[in-house]
Amino acid sequence: MQEEIIKQDLPEHIAIIMDGNRRWARAHNLPAQMGHKEGAKALENIIDFCSDIGLKHLTVYAFSTENWKRTKEEVGALMLLLQNYLDDFSKRADTKNVKIVLLGDESELAKSLQKSIDAAIERTKNNTGMIFNIAFNYGGRAEIIKGVKEIAQKVKEGKMEIEDISEETFSKTLYTKGQPDPDLLIRTSGEMRTSNFLPWQLVYSEFVFVDKHWPDFGKQDLMDAIKIYQTRTRKFGGK
Repeated sequence: MQEEIIKQDLPEHIAIIMDGNRRWARAHNLPAQMGHKEGAKALENIIDFCSDIGLKHLTVYAFSTENWKRTKEEVGALMLLLQNYLDDFSKRADTKNVKIVLLGDESELAKSLQKSIDAAIERTKNNTGMIFNIAFNYGGRAEIIKGVKEIAQKVKEGKMEIEDISEETFSKTLYTKGQPDPDLLIRTSGEMRTSNFLPWQLVYSEFVFVDKHWPDFGKQDLMDAIKIYQTRTRKFGGK
């Protein structure tokens, strides 16, 4: 079986930039909100598949700090979609033993959405299966600045010496602390950039770019991306 072939050298952590919801909607003469709704369905299928094949960490880029520049209507629709998604998915996450983690600044979100996020995290915190990271209101540079400020404050308060600052100590300030860096980054819709997504964590990740818009991305596409990853030789800067 194809899934058994994948498991022979399965990445431990896959990150996905789910790009192309709006372009998919335009191509089907539909409003942007429908593209995001179909994208949520695609994500649900991918989560189930990743959990079934034994992936340990899945991170998706759901809403960047730059996405606030979109129209008020589209932003509102995205917020409502996430809230409804979390309310529904957190009830089913236990059946898959999935743990939900938020990457991003929750404080800027509506109180009702914060409540749904906190409830989903609380409900799944003891699950021991796949960790599902949702990068929402996330910006990679902002994450790094947050980490710098945390370390600077500790140095200022005498809780840390400058000599103690290392890649390891800095990694502990990130939203992904305690998790391995992504082995594989997938971006859909044909774009070939990271768009402020996990700049610290992706330095040695393998990249696979897919021409399909996210709502059309399915299990076979993920399998194909993993197979491409499995052909790569990872040297991590070595010869």
